[in-house]
Amino acid sequence: MQNDFTPKDVVQLVKDQDIKFIDFRFMDYPGLQQHFSVPAAELEEEIFEAGLGFDGSSIRGWQGIHESDMLVMPDPRTATVDPFFQIKTLILYCNILDPITKERYTRDPRNIAQKAEAYLASTGIADMAYIGPEAEFFIFDDVQFHQDAQTGFYAVDSQEAIWNSGRDEGPNLGYKLRHKEGYFPLPPADSTHDLRAEMVQVMMDCGLNVECHHHEVATAGQAEIDLRFDGLVTMADQLTLYKYIIKNVANKHGKTATFMPKPLFGDNGSGMHTHVSLWKGGNPLFAGDKYAGLSQECLWFIGGLLKHADALVAFTNPTTNSYKRLVPGYEAPVNIAYSARNRSACCRIPMYSPSPKAKRVEFRVPDPSCNPYMAFSAILMAGLDGIQNKIDPGEPMDKNLYDLPPEEKANIRQVPGSLARALECLEKDREFLLRGDVFTADALDTWIDYKRVEEVEAVNLRPHPHEFYLYYDI
Repeated sequence: MQNDFTPKDVVQLVKDQDIKFIDFRFMDYPGLQQHFSVPAAELEEEIFEAGLGFDGSSIRGWQGIHESDMLVMPDPRTATVDPFFQIKTLILYCNILDPITKERYTRDPRNIAQKAEAYLASTGIADMAYIGPEAEFFIFDDVQFHQDAQTGFYAVDSQEAIWNSGRDEGPNLGYKLRHKEGYFPLPPADSTHDLRAEMVQVMMDCGLNVECHHHEVATAGQAEIDLRFDGLVTMADQLTLYKYIIKNVANKHGKTATFMPKPLFGDNGSGMHTHVSLWKGGNPLFAGDKYAGLSQECLWFIGGLLKHADALVAFTNPTTNSYKRLVPGYEAPVNIAYSARNRSACCRIPMYSPSPKAKRVEFRVPDPSCNPYMAFSAILMAGLDGIQNKIDPGEPMDKNLYDLPPEEKANIRQVPGSLARALECLEKDREFLLRGDVFTADALDTWIDYKRVEEVEAVNLRPHPHEFYLYYDI
């Protein structure tokens, strides 16, 4: 997806491939991509300098109606032919600018990620942050949901789900995945293999580097497709295209894909374990002679992640539903600790390869509902704070964290149990995000206010179906 195209190259590409439309795309504040299209004849090199205008007041979390005019500035390096539109269309990812000052918009998630990369270089610590996310998702056959004054419900369904073992399917062939037994079964139990393979093929056709795909632990079509690590901004761009491809391939086959972290009760949720490493001058900085083959810089980086974990989750786990997955006592990495191999710690050191180039930190807390530009930036800023202030991560936790005696378990911090609590922690611990003007005070305040009003309060105001089960006869 990332290439070395200049504006002139893009204009020539449009002519050479007889492209009919240009689709300008950018990310709104919560993390959903937006777009508009223009005929290809309108594309000139000047657009890459002057931009195109749009109404910023109609984008979630952005401008007020009295200052709505904004500019999209396309990035020629992101030029990709759309794999789904019937009429040949070229995708261009964009940055957002103020039309008066021509400065980059501080609430533009892609701008935040670019500032994070620039800040990393300015510190002299490293010149590259590699990010490798492992996003999980569900593929359902049907989804229904509704909420009004007197009714509220949701329902999802999948042909491979265990709850359909007794359904008349004319005939029911019985290959249903039991709860928590969906990891690596062969077809016919793994009913989505060909669908995932098509998703991967489309990704590769669009220039994404895919490492593997497989069924995940939960019943009902849980899946994982892993992208090969890349630079922070590039990976956020790629993950955005990745989600677009997964949703549209599923839709093409009459199915629906969701990155909602906990759509099922009683089975695994969808996480996004995120691998991070720092490099300088082409050399890895996280390999050394300390614990698990790590360098001192890597241990300090982990120290930063652990110190700021309570605030970090406001970006890496940014929905009320995220905290249905982050529940103590289950498999989710809620414990603020680090360990080699131990998957119950929020920071894990993968031990698959002895190569120094493979040495990295796996931050296991995030889920795929996050805005990747902002989540990756926040992770990097926390780790850099650890290095800059030489934050000691303490002793590693190599025991099974779920089998610890109560007195030991009580000494291990856990991530916040709700989005409301995570936002409170972000209010109190935000200084590390403000360095280098990566996140501005306005950007952080807007994020906190938007999440509180539009999500936390909106959910809290509505009765929950299970409350009728618990309390109707009280």
